[in-house]
Amino acid sequence: MPAGSSPKRERQYEHIKDSAQERGESPERAKEIAARTVNKERARAGESKTASKTSLEDMSSSERGGRHSHTGAQGPTYDQLYQEAKRKNLHGRSSMNKAELKEKLGK
Repeated sequence: MPAGSSPKRERQYEHIKDSAQERGESPERAKEIAARTVNKERARAGESKTASKTSLEDMSSSERGGRHSHTGAQGPTYDQLYQEAKRKNLHGRSSMNKAELKEKLGK
């Protein structure tokens, strides 16, 4: 966090960093995610000296996060489909993509 950041932004940074680590991100990646998110919020609130155009005009971090977390389940992963195809001895599975595996398995 930049020197002179408010206690609110410090708490926000720690919360985002901890959440990212709980989701399995590396400590370095979690710090980067937290810093970028807090910096964007600071720019949107007029708390920083400079701000990029996207920080000000793009959707807020909380709105973006809400959209990602509410998109719903995307079904089984490619690896799960591949393993099922392997158990069923489906020929040609190694050259199929996820959509093709789903189709052949009737998913």
